Amino acid sequence: MASAGIDFTLGSRRLARVPRELATWAFSLEDVLAAALPPAPPPARDGVRVLSAPTLLLPEVAARYPGCIPGGRQDYRRHYIDMSLGFEAYMARFSGKTRSTLKRKARKLAEELPGGYHVTAHRTPAEIEAFLALALPLSAKTYQARLLDAGLPDDPAARRAMLEAAEDDRMRAFLLHAGGSAIAYLSLPVSGRTLVYAHLGYDPAFARLSPGTVLQIEALERLFAERRFAWFDFTEGEGAHKALFGTDAAACSSLVLLNPTLANRTLIGARVAFDAGVAGAKALAERSGALGRIRAALRG
Repeated sequence: MASAGIDFTLGSRRLARVPRELATWAFSLEDVLAAALPPAPPPARDGVRVLSAPTLLLPEVAARYPGCIPGGRQDYRRHYIDMSLGFEAYMARFSGKTRSTLKRKARKLAEELPGGYHVTAHRTPAEIEAFLALALPLSAKTYQARLLDAGLPDDPAARRAMLEAAEDDRMRAFLLHAGGSAIAYLSLPVSGRTLVYAHLGYDPAFARLSPGTVLQIEALERLFAERRFAWFDFTEGEGAHKALFGTDAAACSSLVLLNPTLANRTLIGARVAFDAGVAGAKALAERSGALGRIRAALRG
């Protein structure tokens, strides 16, 4: 059993979390591509949290927990990279304009930071220790940690898991250094032949220089060169970064299946109303923007 919760979010900001005790049923990229259901865990006291299941299989997912009520559903494209392409073929998939933009970002980063920048790779236990020593303080500065509680985990269990993975050569991590400090990090556990996009973050003081984008490309070039991996999995959720770098995407959904108590029914109802309110406000803002553009065009 694990503690989790139902989040109420606005854009990238989590406004509130209502705690619930939920088991987690997570689908790997291999599960998604094979349209297969992994073993379902027994529900916790409040039910089950389903992460990144193939959308087409949701009826079968729900059937594993009869009586539970669904809520908090999010539908999205799960982006991933086909690592069989090789780095040159992968880069060739970008438009000429995008390739030029990526090169310009790297050049600008090198030119504007004293001494330029360099990237270090970390995979052994000792290297992962060194990575954590620099990445954890950096993670605390990121918006993922401040607004979403999604920075690098800083607890003994998480550290132990990363070091054990490194012992088995199932960990890859990268740091981008500039001016004597680490300004961006990327953490990638390895599951079979799949690299799992676990954490990417950067110092917000350098945001205009796109250090996360520069680090992503540098890391991918090294990872392609290993010729070991089949997939780079961007996991659940949408995002411009994932859409830019992914070569393919699968339709997936995340949701909770809650035991039908009065408190859980009330919670799901509140989440539905909140989501509807956010969607309505967004639609109103878009219509207002469109009307503004029309009025400006008529005045012109």
